[in-house]
Amino acid sequence: MPELQPYACHPERSRGRRYPQAPAPTRNDFQRDRDRVIHSSAFRRLVYKTQVFLNHEGDLFRTRLTHSLEVAQLGRSIARALGLHEDLVEALALAHDLGHTPFGHAGQDALNACLHQLPPEPDAPEDQPTPHEPVGGFEHNLQSLRVVDTLEQRYPDFDGLNLCFETREGILKHCSRANAERLQQLEPGGVGARFLLGHAPSLEAQLANLADEIAYNAHDIDDGVRSGLLTLEQLGEVELFERHLRAVRQQYPALNAKRLLYETIRRMLTEQVYDVIDASRAAIAEAGVQSVDEVRLCPPLLRFSAPMRAQTGALKRFLMAQLYRHPQVLAQTERARLVVTELYLIYHQDPRQLPAQAPGALPISLRRRVADHIAGMTDRYAMREHLRLTGQSLFD
Repeated sequence: MPELQPYACHPERSRGRRYPQAPAPTRNDFQRDRDRVIHSSAFRRLVYKTQVFLNHEGDLFRTRLTHSLEVAQLGRSIARALGLHEDLVEALALAHDLGHTPFGHAGQDALNACLHQLPPEPDAPEDQPTPHEPVGGFEHNLQSLRVVDTLEQRYPDFDGLNLCFETREGILKHCSRANAERLQQLEPGGVGARFLLGHAPSLEAQLANLADEIAYNAHDIDDGVRSGLLTLEQLGEVELFERHLRAVRQQYPALNAKRLLYETIRRMLTEQVYDVIDASRAAIAEAGVQSVDEVRLCPPLLRFSAPMRAQTGALKRFLMAQLYRHPQVLAQTERARLVVTELYLIYHQDPRQLPAQAPGALPISLRRRVADHIAGMTDRYAMREHLRLTGQSLFD
């Protein structure tokens, strides 16, 4: 690994794990975190969790697993150029979607609505939030942290994966104030503190977040065209894509449509990666940071240039209007919401349908237990379970 910059996270200076463990003889602590994520049950389930297109719609569309691998590749490439810790960036990239529900954002929105629309019953102690669980609705970033802190049950001495502070901090990209306060009560000065203080996370965490954005914009174009819901002519409206499409056509006038699309996306990705490297180097130099603690006191330093930020924003708006709100996608989204909602209601009304609680697990309310169970489902398991419990098949 290239020499780390002073503002990078250094594993030997880590703020440590919640449960102290002796260091591994051949791996640094961030490598160890990455390996624990890869061997987790939640990581394996990502192969059957959707991005835009549901898991049954085709074998070549992205899943949460393939997306996470693409984020890791982009993140490591940029981290190497900036002198950041590649293993930490990779651990964050591979862990960032562990808390996602089945059916992508449709499942998340449905589960969030269920938790808000069915508040705890005042006379039902089993439905009251406990001190060890989130409050309010469903936040997939907080659920990812919950997976690695609590829900994975692999070790004899503790729940969760017992990851380093720096990894846990980067997994929690967003957090409501109420849940940040709850985290602060459980772990004073821990991963919830920065949301209360208005501090930034490490540069590695900022990079994983940006690599996530670059990856999903690119692969949603690829999947959108592959599905037939987007055309190259439509994408010609987007400056960031059209500029490279035009250049590829000029250089390779006889190129077939598949290779034309792939080469255009490749060049678009390359431009964004180098833009992030150049803009971030300039921002870091201007800030003059020399430590992770100084990074935390600055506004985010990992960034696009202003022109590239405008172009990626235009691409996002295009994808929202032309792909995510396409009638065919919305029809599947509505079915997905119905599956998650009906599963929640059935489990909440008849907890006997839930799997037995793991021995030694922290006590949680029924409503959070239902949410944890549904959030851990894959698309196809949710479909099968819905069919078993309702006798209805909502998907072709």
